[in-house]
Amino acid sequence: MGDKAHTHPGAAGRATAADHPTSVRNVVLVGHSGSGKTTLVEALALTAGAVNRAGRVEDGGCVSDYDDMEHRQQRSVQLSLVPVEWDGIKINLLDTPGYADFVGELRAGLRAADAALFVVSASDGVDGPTRMLWEECAAVGMPRAIVVTHLEAARADFEEMTRICAEAFGGEDPDAVLPLYLPLHGPPAPDGHAPVTGLVGLLSRKLFDYASGERVASEPGEADLPQLDEARSMLIEGIISESEDETLMERYLGGEQVDVKTLIEDLERAVARGVFFPVLAAAPAAEGARQGLGTVELLELITRGFPTPLERAAPRVTTPEGTGRELRMCDPEESLVAEVVKTSSDPYVGRISMVRVFSGTLRADQTVHVSGHGLTDRGHEDHDVNERIGALSTPFGKQQRPVTHVIAGDLACVAKLTRAETGDTLSAKEDPLLMAPWDMPDPLLPLAIEAHSKPDEDKLSQGLARLVAEDPTMRLEHNQDTHQVVLWCLGEAHADVALERLRGRYGVQVDVVPHRVPLRETFGGPAAGRGRHVKQSGGHGQYAICEIEVEPLPGGSGIEFVDKVVGGAVPRQFIPSVEKGVRAQAAKGVAAGHPLIDVRVTLRDGKAHSVDSSDAAFQTAGALALREAAAEARIHLLEPVAEVSVLVGDDYVGAVMSDLSGRRGKVLGTEQTSGGRTLIRAEVPEIEIGRYAVDLRSLSHGTARFDRRYARHEPMPAQVADRMREEVRAAS
Repeated sequence: MGDKAHTHPGAAGRATAADHPTSVRNVVLVGHSGSGKTTLVEALALTAGAVNRAGRVEDGGCVSDYDDMEHRQQRSVQLSLVPVEWDGIKINLLDTPGYADFVGELRAGLRAADAALFVVSASDGVDGPTRMLWEECAAVGMPRAIVVTHLEAARADFEEMTRICAEAFGGEDPDAVLPLYLPLHGPPAPDGHAPVTGLVGLLSRKLFDYASGERVASEPGEADLPQLDEARSMLIEGIISESEDETLMERYLGGEQVDVKTLIEDLERAVARGVFFPVLAAAPAAEGARQGLGTVELLELITRGFPTPLERAAPRVTTPEGTGRELRMCDPEESLVAEVVKTSSDPYVGRISMVRVFSGTLRADQTVHVSGHGLTDRGHEDHDVNERIGALSTPFGKQQRPVTHVIAGDLACVAKLTRAETGDTLSAKEDPLLMAPWDMPDPLLPLAIEAHSKPDEDKLSQGLARLVAEDPTMRLEHNQDTHQVVLWCLGEAHADVALERLRGRYGVQVDVVPHRVPLRETFGGPAAGRGRHVKQSGGHGQYAICEIEVEPLPGGSGIEFVDKVVGGAVPRQFIPSVEKGVRAQAAKGVAAGHPLIDVRVTLRDGKAHSVDSSDAAFQTAGALALREAAAEARIHLLEPVAEVSVLVGDDYVGAVMSDLSGRRGKVLGTEQTSGGRTLIRAEVPEIEIGRYAVDLRSLSHGTARFDRRYARHEPMPAQVADRMREEVRAAS
């Protein structure tokens, strides 16, 4: 790493199936939106010889953002796999969206990868969400490296960005974040900005000039040596401090010259162990050039410094019943364990599942067991089925290149798995297994939709089922109280993509309607009512009279029915009929059409007719009695209250607490957590937090997250209740 002088692309071209886990590297690119991840993937593919010009395959399509929706939105909205080869190593590049709404795609990429490239823009710096993601990777020990892009920007400063990265990512050990190369600047442009035309390797002491469009190695000039030697000394000390040879630092400080080969080997081991994080620079190739600046160095780092799949800790595996299993993970000869990390639909091929094989070997036309568990709360059913897979392929842009098998450690796409969803486990049919699911954020932004027309109504359920099968961060709800179909999303952009996919991919036109929270009604005080249902119109008549008293109960009591009839005024066989009528009317509501709760209804008296009384008549009388009691009483409108927990950086605690108070929230307490964050616990009416997922992101600059759960219903303030009733009257 850093001592080679490549002048030609690696033996690459068309990626095929790997023959052994040691010849695979799975790398995910992460970073904020606009940092240049997709451009970097395309530059690496060009340098590796996998495309004929920047970002293009033979048919002219992009290798990463190839979806029409991504072209229209000018941003990545889904996980993309771009396999390339370099020096005999297959590299699976996983390009992830940088926008927070598509964090589910990002987490799928992290699940499938063994190392991460953090892409930061020299013109934008490091944002809060990127720091949080770095901490998540650190918690699981994932090896990482940092790539600085946009060096062509007018105020770009690689040295300053390296300092910022060391401060943001180094934690207590900023010397673990150091550059491997320094940029070489060409003549200044008219605006005074000197473009970066090459790199100087700190370990190799070689200059790599990209000005011609290809990497040309030479010796650095005398003017470059002072800066080079200072940075080189810092890098050597940083590498030695992470060396497994505890005597090396003492020998180095004693004046011993450490062999470059030894330094490179120690560097590679430190990177693979996730204790040293090199900083590199990269830029796309100019028009007509074959290599982008820094791309050869990055490919060297990936192949020589990043771990193989054999070095990854195995996810927990059980039988579908929950019994633990021990496997030699990443062994092509072991029992099959693979995971669906992404699901998509192709209008010609049908459903395509991107899978990571963790153990065993997956073969074309094989019958596998598909297990999906643990997402019933998001509209998914648990399932255990056997399915015959279709063709296996490696994706490249819109192309699918066939392969015969996929070994442990590799990624590929499987066609026509009709039951498999994102997050499902594929295993041998004779040995069904289940992998522990990865953590996914809860979707907390509601999107209420209705079919636009009758033909759309017929297609809506199938389209929604496909949508949630592809995206486990989306939750489908058929609300029994409001009778709305609700898609719970992560943010507005996530919702926009869902609507566009419904319309464009599945041909379902939908209308977005205001989301309603499930309100309730209750009595504000005791009341009495008389239900009289008497009809005589020839033949068999209807006769039922009942008198009830209603009184409020504490929250959570529901509907309590008490029989206190004396003397048989209401025959025993009709008392259940009265109760049934009362409960039916309570479910419909007595004032604004919301279910009535937390009352005791006492049947005191009534009358019956020996011939004309019936079950139906007393049901009607019970409902009439409850409505009459409601007409004479104060009816409170109850709103759902949620328990909300907000994890936010200390800098934004005041703003978040003030915002919660403005939403009629009650702050219950705060708790200091690690990483300079505070956990705020509060109770907030659900009607006030419909868009909190969007508002909190704006308020905290994307650094806060929250969760919520239903606590109870409680009376709504009079002015808010009046406004709600006005809205109901206006809508009707």
